[in-house]
Amino acid sequence: MNKKDIMTNWRWVMCAMLFFATTVNYMDRQVLSLTFKEFIQPEFHWTDADYGKITGVFSIAYAIFCLFAGKFIDWMGTKKGYLIAIVVWSLGAVLHAGCGWVTENIVGVADKAALLNATGALAASISMVSVWLFLACRLILGLGEAGNFTAAIKVTAEYFPKKDRAFATALFNAGASVGALAAPATIPLLAKSLGWEWAFIIIGALGFLWAGIWIFVYDKPEDSKHVNAAELEYIHQDEKDTPKQEAKEEKQMSFTEAFKHKQTWSFAFGKFMTDGVWWFFLFWAPAYFQDQFGIKASDPQGIALIFTLYAIVTVISLFGGYLPKIFVEKKGMEPYAGRMRAMLIFAFFPIIALFAQPLGGIYGPWAVAIIIGIVGAAHQSWSANIFSTTGDMFPKSAVATVTGIGAMAGGIGSYLINRGSGLLFTYAEKQGDLFAFFGFTGKPAAYMIVFCICAVAYLIGWSVMKILVPRHSPVVLK
Repeated sequence: MNKKDIMTNWRWVMCAMLFFATTVNYMDRQVLSLTFKEFIQPEFHWTDADYGKITGVFSIAYAIFCLFAGKFIDWMGTKKGYLIAIVVWSLGAVLHAGCGWVTENIVGVADKAALLNATGALAASISMVSVWLFLACRLILGLGEAGNFTAAIKVTAEYFPKKDRAFATALFNAGASVGALAAPATIPLLAKSLGWEWAFIIIGALGFLWAGIWIFVYDKPEDSKHVNAAELEYIHQDEKDTPKQEAKEEKQMSFTEAFKHKQTWSFAFGKFMTDGVWWFFLFWAPAYFQDQFGIKASDPQGIALIFTLYAIVTVISLFGGYLPKIFVEKKGMEPYAGRMRAMLIFAFFPIIALFAQPLGGIYGPWAVAIIIGIVGAAHQSWSANIFSTTGDMFPKSAVATVTGIGAMAGGIGSYLINRGSGLLFTYAEKQGDLFAFFGFTGKPAAYMIVFCICAVAYLIGWSVMKILVPRHSPVVLK
């Protein structure tokens, strides 16, 4: 065989870049959750409601930014758009480190010890000021992070044929699990040894490193010197009339037009119902283990629990992107039908969240970690496939826009569950035994309520998606 006929594999280098960006993305998100209960809450006198406000506002801001991030990526182009996004969110991550110093100067205390020892009106003032400062940093973080998945899905649509997109998405989306996996093994130890501020600085700096590499490795497949004719033909195998199709896909889709299509609403509702489940566990799992079992994030057992949880997510979720490929290639199903079949299977697994609280009381924290890990794996498998439905239904020029709309819907759902959880936990803790649900009282009862919501979210989401788009129905831009 002629060497020129051997297909290059540059698309997998692109997938690796998306994987590392997503890993950094989730590590930046998780610094706060892993430092909140042990380090930040005592220093700034936060309640669960304060933390819920910060995570909730981050979610809703992320949602709004996602709506425009898709249009921004489509307008700016994948290379520049992705570069700007990661630089902005890395800056936002690093800025968290200055919140303590700014709080000291605003409220007029000498140092961190004075923050910790404050009481009464001064403690309330410290809490209020610090919450607003962290909110500002989270807004910058959310502004940049909104571009990650919209850009990554667009790169996947550019570099992979439809039959491979779910698997490629599962691979790069595994970065979320790996980021969440690496975070508990590094962040609490950094916070404990160097101070929580350095955890934000060191993890945030990783994004700037990625940006420097991205400049040199990305070009569209047609323009890349690393992609030969054989790989380009493989990438464009879905296009029977490539010149005509590419000309048609140059047309941009407006928000108004996007919302006219039931395919957009299907994707958005699926994201709305399910994104909050993942974000709830991402933001609250470390706090849960400390609240329920007295295990801190920096304790060896705390590190092991969170690490094990996300190890389960990482290993199992890789199969999630491969399952529809089996349905398509082995069963002969159309890609969208295969994807929906796989998503229905994944939608049943979160039901086991109903048993997290009861089994935790019997078998301890490890039972809960395993259950949350399985639910998280189901979510990541679901997520890889729901993202890929946009590539099934929409032309490439509209993928980022529709992905942004769906991410916005997911952010709204995440706001509701995180803000609501914080308020619920604070209320339940104050009510004590007067607050009861399914045999639990106080804060454990509140956690049980949220676990119940998480358990049924995917089946509801899948059912509505199936009603809206029962079969493959691609959108054609006129």
